[in-house]
Amino acid sequence: MKLYVVRHGETVWNKLHKVQGAADIPLAPNGILLAEKTGEALKDVRFDLCFSSPLARARKTAELILDSQAGEVPVIEDKRIQEIDFGELEGVICFNDAHEYLNPEMEKFFTDPWRFKRPKHGENIADILARTKDFWDEKIHDPSLLDKTILIASHGCAVRALLQNVYQDPENFWHGCVPPNCSVNVVEVKDGQAVLLEEDKVYA
Repeated sequence: MKLYVVRHGETVWNKLHKVQGAADIPLAPNGILLAEKTGEALKDVRFDLCFSSPLARARKTAELILDSQAGEVPVIEDKRIQEIDFGELEGVICFNDAHEYLNPEMEKFFTDPWRFKRPKHGENIADILARTKDFWDEKIHDPSLLDKTILIASHGCAVRALLQNVYQDPENFWHGCVPPNCSVNVVEVKDGQAVLLEEDKVYA
């Protein structure tokens, strides 16, 4: 099994440094362009199927990438790979253009995520690790998927949570950074063992 794990393209809220979590924000024009470039770069990869977060920015990124495929590739939505829900923090501006944090809880989220408290009506890091692990375990042990090449379209925090099943390093949750928009992480799974072949590749 080979997995291409992609973060969605840029949105207007990304540019404004706003928390978008479960908010269903569409791709910005630049996000569409980047997804199209990613699809062009991956056109020779023969995807068998795609799992996508149901949020529009991830689903549209998947569709734009798959537009470059020679044939039809089914897209299956799965809420377990949807972005972390920030609850009452949705829409908050995290930091300014100089990357100075404007919200103390969001500063914890990005700099010390295990101290990030579950917001009202939202999730914390343990929550998103649990649901993405449930998705991971189900897919890598599905006999029908063992020989498949799969696109996974998700979100920054959800991608890092999912890839913790490869990193096995929860204390270093962000693995250096938030994955850039439309970055691609390639993982090969054999006999239940996962190896990261490519990390945060951006085709710009």
